[in-house]
Amino acid sequence: MSRKPRGSANWEKNRIKVAKLYEKIRNKRLDFLHKLSTNLIKENDTICIEDLKVANMMKNHKLARAISDVSWSEFVRQLKYKANWHDKKIVKVDTFYASSQICNCCGYKNAKVKDLSIRMWKCPECKSNNDRDYNAAKNILTEGFRLR
Repeated sequence: MSRKPRGSANWEKNRIKVAKLYEKIRNKRLDFLHKLSTNLIKENDTICIEDLKVANMMKNHKLARAISDVSWSEFVRQLKYKANWHDKKIVKVDTFYASSQICNCCGYKNAKVKDLSIRMWKCPECKSNNDRDYNAAKNILTEGFRLR
């Protein structure tokens, strides 16, 4: 489109092609979100999620594109309304709960893990190896069941 004179017939044809392509991508993403949220709701009675501030995360220019591409807010919205349909429960864990810093085995809080570049860490108390994401998921599940 940038090589065509704005407003010309060829520019308009290209504009329509690009619009159709973007619509196709959008529909594929929405289809994936619907299928994933439906499967999660049908398989589980309670789903524990971290209450993230997506709007604030979008301000980080390094993460913004990835966050908008996966549509976190839309995914959570779909989970909520599908949970209401199927009489399931969604539990939101507080944003400030330090899920990735707490050892899921002994409960030790390691403040050094705040740095996002640390993906694996060893607990100084119980000596267990913790993967940041897996550990956070276990802690969110435990906290969600405690809040439920």
